[in-house]
Amino acid sequence: MPETRIIAVANQKGGVGKTTTAVNLSAALAESGKRVIIIDLDPQGNASTGFGIPPEERNITSYDLLVADLGLDECILPTSIDNLRIVPSSQDLASVDVEISGRSGRTQLLRRKLHQPCDADFILIDCPPALGLLTVNAMVAAQSILVPLQAEFYALEGLSQLLMTVREVRQTANADLRIEGVLLTMADSRNNLSQQVEEDARNTLAGLVYNTVIPRNVRLSEAPSHAMPVLQYDPNSKGSAAYRQLAQEFLSRQLANA
Repeated sequence: MPETRIIAVANQKGGVGKTTTAVNLSAALAESGKRVIIIDLDPQGNASTGFGIPPEERNITSYDLLVADLGLDECILPTSIDNLRIVPSSQDLASVDVEISGRSGRTQLLRRKLHQPCDADFILIDCPPALGLLTVNAMVAAQSILVPLQAEFYALEGLSQLLMTVREVRQTANADLRIEGVLLTMADSRNNLSQQVEEDARNTLAGLVYNTVIPRNVRLSEAPSHAMPVLQYDPNSKGSAAYRQLAQEFLSRQLANA
C-alpha cells in the first residue's frame, strides 16, 4: 500500500482562510480521484460544519482519536463527497491542552494513531488558530505543513512565529517535517496592498509560495453557511476554480518531492 501523506493546514492567526483551504483542497483532491481523510482538530468545528456534519452526529471525534483507545478507522464519518471522509471536531478539544499536558509523550498522541496502514492517499489536518499542543500534535504527526497566508499588511510577521515552532518540532520530535507550501488567500487583484504582499511573500519565501492564489470570492464565503464546500455549492465559481488549480499544483509538488 502506498504511503499516506499527512499534511497539517496551520496558521496560528485566525481568519486567514485556513479551514476554507482545508475543506476545499480536500474536496478538490477527492474530486480528482484521490482518497482523502480530513481531521478537524479545531474546537470551533468549522470544517465539520462545512461538510454538513451536525453536532448531534459527532459521537466519536478527533478528541477521542487523541485521548481514547480508538484507532483512526473507528473515528471516521463519511461526507457527501465520494472519496472524502472526516474525523469531526468536538468542543472537548478546547480543554485538551490541560488534559494531556501531564502525559508523557503528549506531543506524539496523534502520530501514534496516524502512522498506521490507512486506505487514504492524503490526510489533511485542520489545526486550531493557536500554537498549543493540538497544533504541535499535528506537526509531529505530519510530513509537511501547508500555510494559508492572507494577503494583508501584517501577513508575514505572524509567519515567523509559526516557522519557529516548526524548527522546534524538527529538533525535538519530527526531523522530516517540511513546509509543503504557502498559499496566499483572500487576494484582491484590484488592490495594490494584495499585490505588494504577494510580491513580498514570493521574495521572502522563495519557492515555497504556490503559484495559485485564492481570490476574495462571494460564493467561497457563502458556501460554509450552506454546509458544503464551494466546489459543491457553486462548481463554476472563481473560488472553485482556484481550489481545483491548487489541488493540481499540490499534486505536482507531491510528485516532485516523492
